[in-house]
Amino acid sequence: MSISIEQRAQLIEHIEQRLADGSLELGDAVRRLRVEVTGLHQSQFARMCKISVRTLVHIEHGEGNQTLKSMNAVLRPFGLQMGVVKARRPMY
Repeated sequence: MSISIEQRAQLIEHIEQRLADGSLELGDAVRRLRVEVTGLHQSQFARMCKISVRTLVHIEHGEGNQTLKSMNAVLRPFGLQMGVVKARRPMY
């Protein structure tokens, strides 16, 4: 799989927007970024991010309570990081 730099940037931006509007779960976003942008298998991507395959699997399936360090490790290759944003609606 080979996509241009422009296509890669557009895909990352699209995924980022879907995360922001709540139409895409974080785990699904990580999986899409891994597969569609890098084309890497889980083991390759986990090694690149310096996390275990098990941690990556848990992240992609939305399981467990992942650390900020692990989440940033899988987002960093795409120029993204975890952050605080205003909730769409108040929780109270």
